[in-house]
Amino acid sequence: MKVDVLDLKGKKLREVELPANVFEAPVNVDLMHQAYVRQMANARLGTHETKVRSEVSGGGRKPWKQKGTGRARQGSTRAAQWVGGGRIHTPHPRSYEQRMPKKMRQAALRSALSVKAAEASIVVVEGLDLAEAKTRMMVEMLSNLVGTSTALVLMPVKDQTYDTIMRSANNIESTKVLLASYLNVRDILNFDKVVLPLKTIDALVAHLG
Repeated sequence: MKVDVLDLKGKKLREVELPANVFEAPVNVDLMHQAYVRQMANARLGTHETKVRSEVSGGGRKPWKQKGTGRARQGSTRAAQWVGGGRIHTPHPRSYEQRMPKKMRQAALRSALSVKAAEASIVVVEGLDLAEAKTRMMVEMLSNLVGTSTALVLMPVKDQTYDTIMRSANNIESTKVLLASYLNVRDILNFDKVVLPLKTIDALVAHLG
């Protein structure tokens, strides 16, 4: 698949062939869904907690004798049916972690990138290099490249250029800057366009195999 290579002003410089094994891979919707659900589950803290009857205060004494009062038998005022009593069938700390083999995760990413490529939502630029970390300059550059669409900007390595682009995009709600090695299905699907400097394509091929 050939796509245009743009400069920072959105002008076409030439064309480049996107690697077919990454951007024209078979699209597996079920695999993408599994990867998305796994990512959302792994982001959960699982720190929710409620107290059972052994953890709430009070209720150490039997409220009334077993027989002869005409009332229902009770063993403690901290049982679940009492106001202020313990809770049953309620959340307790747990891990929501889901496992997924590396090859399946890579296949899900290739599927997601292939969907974006098929939709012509991959924007390739010669290079991303701002003179200084200025939000105004980043907004102008993105306007030239993607217009009003939301954008996921993928950088090849963590260097000075990455830091400058990251700082420039921090206050832009519709944009996220990410290292190619941190690529995930949720971010690919949540943004309209994926902006790739040429060097990032090589980084994706190395990361996704």
